[in-house]
Amino acid sequence: MAVVARVPRSRGGVSGVLLILIGAWGGLAPFVGPYFRFAYTPDKAWAYTSGRLWLSIVPGAAALLGGLLVTGAAHRAVGCFGAFIAALGGVWFIVGGPVIALAVKNGSVSPGAPLTGSLGSLSSTTRVFLEQFAFFTGIGVLILFFGALALGRFSVVGVKDAALAEQSLSGVPTEGYPSAYGQAPGQDQGSDDTGYPTTTGPFPSQGGTQFPPEQPTESSEQYPTESSEQYPTTSSEQYPTTTSPFGQTPPSGTGRLRGPS
Repeated sequence: MAVVARVPRSRGGVSGVLLILIGAWGGLAPFVGPYFRFAYTPDKAWAYTSGRLWLSIVPGAAALLGGLLVTGAAHRAVGCFGAFIAALGGVWFIVGGPVIALAVKNGSVSPGAPLTGSLGSLSSTTRVFLEQFAFFTGIGVLILFFGALALGRFSVVGVKDAALAEQSLSGVPTEGYPSAYGQAPGQDQGSDDTGYPTTTGPFPSQGGTQFPPEQPTESSEQYPTESSEQYPTTSSEQYPTTTSPFGQTPPSGTGRLRGPS
C-alpha cells in the first residue's frame, strides 16, 4: 500500500493552480478593492483590521498553501492533506462571518459592511450582492469545489497508479524491453539444452544481454581426419562373397548376396 500511495506530480496540477489564484484573491481583495470602489468598510486600501485578518487573510492563506501542496504533490497523503486544508479555507470564507459574529459579542472582529450606492450601471442592490459574492461567499464556494475535486482525484487509485506500483515492486520497467536477455514484451522465454534462454520472437535491435560469441570450431589441423592410408578399404579378394550352399548361382532376377564392403 505504501507504493500505491505514489502519484504523478501532474495529478493535481489544474486544481492546485486554481486554488492558488483564488486563495490569493481572497486574501488580497479587501485591501485592493477600495481602489475600484468595490470593497467592504473601511473604504481604505491596505487598511488592516482584525476582521480582514481572520476572515480574509487566514482562509486565503489556507487555500493558497493547500493549492501549493496539491500542485507539487507526488504522494497521495500530501495531496489529500493540501486539498483538505484548501477545502477548510473555502468553508471558512462561507461561514466565518456568522461564526465570528456569534462567538465575539463585542464586534471587535467584523468583516465590515459592503459599500452601497450605484456603481456605473450597477444598482445598489446588485453592487452589494456582487461584493458579498466576490469577497466571501463566491470565493468560498469555488475553493470548496476545487478542494473537493482535488481530494477526490488523490483518493482514487487509477490505472497509472497501479502500473507505477507494479513497476516499483517488480523492478521491471513498464515500457520498452525488459532487461533480461533482451526479451521483447509478449514473447515467451524458455531454455534449450545449452542452458541459455531462448525466445519465440525476433530479438530486439537494442537492449538486453547479449549471448556469448560463438567459439571457433576445431580445425582439421588439431584433429586430422582419418585418411585412407591408415585404414585401407578391404577388397573382394580378401573377403570373397558367399555363394549358394547348393553350388548354384541365384537367378538374375533375384537379389544377390553381397559381402561386407
